[in-house]
Amino acid sequence: MGTFQREGNIFYVKPKNRKIPFGIVISPGNRYGARDGDIVLVEFISYPTAIKPPEGKVLKILPDVVEPVHEIDMIIEERALSRKFPSQALSEVRELGGEISLHKRADCRKLLTVTIDGETARDFDDAISISRTPDGYALHVHIADVGHYVPWDSAVDIEARRRGTSVYFPGSVIPMLPEKLSNDLCSLVPRQDRPTFTVEMHIDRKGHIVKKDFYPSVINSNERMTYTAVKNILVDKDPAERSRYGYLIESFETMEELCGILREQRIKRGSLDFDLPEPEVLLDIQGRPEAIVRAERNLAHMIIEEFMISANEAVASHLEGLELPSIYRIHEKPDPAKLEELKPVFKSFDLHFKKTDAAAFQTLLKKIKGSVEESLLNILLLRSLKQAKYSTENTGHFGLASESYTHFTSPIRRYPDLVVHRILRDALGRKKLPKGRREYLERLLPEIAANSSKTERAADDAEREIVSAMRVWFMKDKVGDEYAGTVSNISSQGLRVQLKDFFVEGFLHVSSMPDDYYRFDEQSYRLVGRRKKKTFSIGKEVTVRIERVDIEAREISLGLV
Repeated sequence: MGTFQREGNIFYVKPKNRKIPFGIVISPGNRYGARDGDIVLVEFISYPTAIKPPEGKVLKILPDVVEPVHEIDMIIEERALSRKFPSQALSEVRELGGEISLHKRADCRKLLTVTIDGETARDFDDAISISRTPDGYALHVHIADVGHYVPWDSAVDIEARRRGTSVYFPGSVIPMLPEKLSNDLCSLVPRQDRPTFTVEMHIDRKGHIVKKDFYPSVINSNERMTYTAVKNILVDKDPAERSRYGYLIESFETMEELCGILREQRIKRGSLDFDLPEPEVLLDIQGRPEAIVRAERNLAHMIIEEFMISANEAVASHLEGLELPSIYRIHEKPDPAKLEELKPVFKSFDLHFKKTDAAAFQTLLKKIKGSVEESLLNILLLRSLKQAKYSTENTGHFGLASESYTHFTSPIRRYPDLVVHRILRDALGRKKLPKGRREYLERLLPEIAANSSKTERAADDAEREIVSAMRVWFMKDKVGDEYAGTVSNISSQGLRVQLKDFFVEGFLHVSSMPDDYYRFDEQSYRLVGRRKKKTFSIGKEVTVRIERVDIEAREISLGLV
C-alpha cells in the first residue's frame, strides 16, 4: 500500500511501510487508472537490483480514508499470502461429494462425542470421546480425515503443500484448504457423519498409556461445544449450561479428571508451560477494532491441549517404532551462549540458574509465577530457546520434554499433519512400506518439513504484524487521553508500558521524561535518574498520556504524567 506519484513521465508508488525504503516504478500500462496522490495497493513485478529499481502494478485504488481492512490487505500482499485458490484445485473440490463408506472404517457413531473450540471457529479438526474403565480411562481422539478427500499430488494437495498452514487474522482466515473442505466436508460439525482417523488410548490412573490403537473411523459429533461453555459447566457450575448439556456432564468431568493427571505427569517429566498472555482483537461490524483484550486460556483449553499432546506423542512413537520415514515436530535444546547472555538479567531479579535442562527452566518458571516481572522474564526465556520446527530426524521436543513428538491433530490447517495421517494409514496392517513408497517419502519429506517450517514462521509473522497494526488503529483516536499503566520492559531508550484499560503497549522515550537524565542500569535492570535517583523497574505503576499514534510506523508514543 502506498501513494501513487508522478514526476514528469515517470510513475511510481511511495510505500506506506517504512521498511520499504524505495519507490516502486509503475509503467503506464500498469497504472490501473491511478492518479497522482491516490492511495493504492500495488503488487511487485520485479525486485530491486544494484542498478534497477523495483517495478510493480497497481491492483486497487483505495479510498482516501484508509481503513484497517486495507492495512490487512497490504500485509497480505506484502507477504505474498494467497486468498484465491488455483482453478484446478477448485475444480477438484467441486467434484467432491460427502459420501462415506464404512468399508475398512470403525463405526464410532454411537460413542458420545463432542468438539470443543473457540466461539468463532468453523474448521473443527478434532473431537473427543471419553469413558472410565476399571483401570482408568478410555480416550478416543478423532481427527478429521482430510486424506479421504485430498490424495497425494492432487491440485488441492500441491496448493496445500505450498501454503503449509492456514493464516488467522482478526475476523478472517486464509485457509490452507478451500472452504468446502475446511468448513464443510472435513469439519467435524455436529450431527453429521464425518470420516475421521481415531487415536484410541487406554490410560491408567497415573497417566500412563497402557494400550493404543489407530484406525480410520466414522463419527457423528453430538455437540459443537465452546471453551467458554465447557468452562461455565466445570468451573462456574452455571445452572443453565449444566441443564442444557446435562447428558454430557459426566464426560466433561471425566475429561477434567484425566486432564489433571496427564498435565501433572507432563510437568513432572520437565515440560515447560510459559503461559504467555495473547492479545485478542475484537472487531465491530465495519471491521474496525473496538477492543483489544487478553485472550482467555481456561480449563477447557487445557483439556484439549493435553489430549492433543497425548495423541501426537502416541502417533510419533508408533511411527518411530516402525522405523518409517515421517515428519516430527522437534524443539532443540537451547544454545548455552544465549543463556549466558540472560544470566545478568535474571541475576538482577535475584534469580539464578546453572543447568540448561528442562527441569532448570521449569524451576525458574515456578519462581517467577505470579510476579510483576513474570511476563517479561517468560518472554526472555522463550526467546533464548530455539524455534520448534519440522524435521525428518527425531531429536525430541525440549519444551514438552518429549522423546518423540509430531503434529497429527490439525490436518485441516497444517500440512505436516495431513502428511503424517497418510504415513500412518500406509502403515496400517504392515510391518514395512513397499520399497518404492519408502524411497518416494524419503525424497519428499525433507522438502515438506523445511517448507512447512518456513510457511509457519511467515504465518506467525503476518499474524503478529496485523495484531500490531490493529493495536495502533484502536488507539488512534485516543491521543491526549491519560491511562494507568505498568512498566513491562526497559531499555536504554526508555520504557515499554502496558496500559491497564487495554491489552496495548506504548513506548515512553527517555526524551519524554524531562525531569531528569535517565540511564539504563543493566545490572539492576532499571532506569535510574542521574540527579534525583528516581528509578523505574519492571512492574512499576505509572500514569501516561497518549502523545502520538503513528499508523504507518505502527508506534504508540507516550508521555509521563
